[in-house]
Amino acid sequence: MLQLKNIFKSYTTGEFTQVALDGISLKFRKSEFVAILGPSGSGKTTCLNVIGGLDQYDEGDLIINGKSTKNFKDSDWDAYRNNSVGFIFQSYNLISHLSIVDNVEMGMTLSGVSNTEKHKKALEVLEKVGLKDHVHKKPNQLSGGQMQRVAIARALANDPDIILADEPTGALDTHTSIQIMELIKEISKDKLVVMVTHNPELANEYADRIVEFRDGEIKSDSNPFYDDLDTSDYKLKKTSMSFFTALKLSGKNISTKKWRTALTAFASSIGIIGIALILSLSNGFDKQIGEFENSTLSGFPIMINQKTAEVDMDAMREQHKEAVSNSVNENQFPDVDYIYPYDPSKNSIEHTNVFTDEYIEYIENIDSSLLSGMSYTRLVNMNLLKSDGKTATPVNTSLINFSSYPNSLNLDTKGYLESNYDLLAGSYPKEKTDLVLIVDSYNRLDNSMLEALGIDSKSETVSFNDIINKEFKLALNDDYYKQMDNIFTINGTPDNLIDIYNNDNAITLKIAGIVRSSKNSKLEILSPGLSYSDELSQYFIDNAKNSKIVKVQQDSNYNVLTGKPFGGATAGTSMPTNPMAAMSPMGGGSSTPNVTKDDVLSQLGATSTPFAITLYPKDFTTKDRVLNYLNSWNDGNAVEDSIIYTDLAATFTKLSGGIMDSITLVLIAFAAISLVVSLIMIGIITYISVLERTKEIGVLRALGARKKDITRVFNAETFIIGSCSGLLGILISYLLTFPINSVLKNLTDLEGVAKLNPVHAIILIIISVSLTLLGGAIPAKMAARKNPVESLRTE
Repeated sequence: MLQLKNIFKSYTTGEFTQVALDGISLKFRKSEFVAILGPSGSGKTTCLNVIGGLDQYDEGDLIINGKSTKNFKDSDWDAYRNNSVGFIFQSYNLISHLSIVDNVEMGMTLSGVSNTEKHKKALEVLEKVGLKDHVHKKPNQLSGGQMQRVAIARALANDPDIILADEPTGALDTHTSIQIMELIKEISKDKLVVMVTHNPELANEYADRIVEFRDGEIKSDSNPFYDDLDTSDYKLKKTSMSFFTALKLSGKNISTKKWRTALTAFASSIGIIGIALILSLSNGFDKQIGEFENSTLSGFPIMINQKTAEVDMDAMREQHKEAVSNSVNENQFPDVDYIYPYDPSKNSIEHTNVFTDEYIEYIENIDSSLLSGMSYTRLVNMNLLKSDGKTATPVNTSLINFSSYPNSLNLDTKGYLESNYDLLAGSYPKEKTDLVLIVDSYNRLDNSMLEALGIDSKSETVSFNDIINKEFKLALNDDYYKQMDNIFTINGTPDNLIDIYNNDNAITLKIAGIVRSSKNSKLEILSPGLSYSDELSQYFIDNAKNSKIVKVQQDSNYNVLTGKPFGGATAGTSMPTNPMAAMSPMGGGSSTPNVTKDDVLSQLGATSTPFAITLYPKDFTTKDRVLNYLNSWNDGNAVEDSIIYTDLAATFTKLSGGIMDSITLVLIAFAAISLVVSLIMIGIITYISVLERTKEIGVLRALGARKKDITRVFNAETFIIGSCSGLLGILISYLLTFPINSVLKNLTDLEGVAKLNPVHAIILIIISVSLTLLGGAIPAKMAARKNPVESLRTE
């Protein structure tokens, strides 16, 4: 079954070459007990290693069942050792951190035998060698003879054809040696047993055949075999160690060094702890900023203005889906030896948002659940009058900041005022005729505003009761203006408009409530002053469109209130003048070259098209949906037909987010230095482990483990350490968030800042495992390259 054919093997150290086997040839029977005798250095152990595939010959051939091994690859030799050979060593070579059963099962594990079958077979062979009652012990709990019996059981477990014994009784007393030799003799009845020994007495008593070696040559053979060997279709079952087996093997090894492993895992986790705490604080501060942004979103609405403005091309691209030409080279840091002439003005365009009826309808059809309010800025100058009971005078609306408040689009939810402003007195506006007075966060209102509203501002305080339900009148154009020749004046004297005030057509307005920005709103968007509903302005505009002054102005090329031509009067003009124009809230007696006919018509209420639209998203999540809705209008439109908006919140969030990200990255970079140290430390620890487990490497190779299996064993060890390090780091980081939050609460009054994101935790554990695997990769490769023969000699 086995033949050594003219085998040569030598070892070279420097310039010295030692010939270990010098052309030996031997044939072995299928079942016999062969003892190889000879002095030290005669080549007998080298011959045994060549037969076992632990060492490869230089020349000649090793023939197994008629199959040459000249073309064997490493994997073939591994499979041969696992399937066909069982080793019994002088020093037992048991893996100390495994139980007896695990040691016996290891060869079968590499063969892929099922757990049930290999356990059953291990118990059978252990019972055969007389160790049935010791199966749960570790090797260090056994005597020398018992350990050698375990080694024999391991050799027999995979039912090999050949048993190779290297001085199996060399470390045993005489009585135990006899027991072991009797056991080996029994094995040789149905297997080939090749034993190397220095003891000729044992060889002569138990062996069927004695081969004597001297100086690498065969000096004698007591029972040579000359017949031709039977040939067969010899096939080897490839070995394989699963990662789970490697984990089990490494886990049991690590369990013998608990404190060292714990300290290593803790040291490796320091970098993870640092990064986890930084991410926890960053995550917490991001949430704090998010809450701040949500609470102050009303201070950063989305504004759409109709006026002409210079728009940056990058902003245009952001909001407009069509490609916009750009004369600037778009490649940053170009590798060229020339410059690009650049005109910044060409990177911006003059753009006017044209509010068509279709666009206004598009805006009004927005999902109401996305907004807490929407307001329109209209240029209409409503004819507001105040009265002391005897006389009436116009209210200078520019002094009282007379503007519309955001109206709610959803009647089932709180309106903008209710959500963002506290009611100090009265009630929130319910009817279109209800006005609301807005004060600043200190309950202050400008003296000029109070005087313009007809409220005494000379005292230090003004009672809410003096303001609530205070009435004003909104006069319609046909009642407010009268025509004198070709111009229009206010229909009354400067001090007496009481008739218009008391006119049945005049609309009675009252201050329904006084409000102030809530404490949760960090910024105030609505300026202090008097606000009205957009429904009121729409009512006024609908009436004004058919008023006489509007119709005359539509047919005239001059300002019907001032008598001045649009664009300024020239000398010699005969245009009529208005002696009472100074009373008009819209103008004085001088020409206003910047006022156009459209401006005057808008102020008189001739158009309901707003000058600006302001949208108030409920929160940042809905803001993105609002922006998507606005951007959808521009899809397919030409540049001149697109509508550009101003997202005030985006600038703030980009700035705050960018600062937070920068701080986080810098801190992580510093913390990551400890990860590099951990990586180096893991490499050193793994290398030490390789040195400690060198004999184990040799044993595993003798049992048929492949080089990649050895690598897998040490990768499994670093995987376990990395996992423990990551989990420990995350646990410690989580526990540290409690005292950190307590300190921050006392220092900043912020609650729950440090919050570890579970996703970050998982990523950090993965990073920890990856780094430890990387750190242990080189030592693991070194372990796989170790010579199995040299490894077995390591003490």
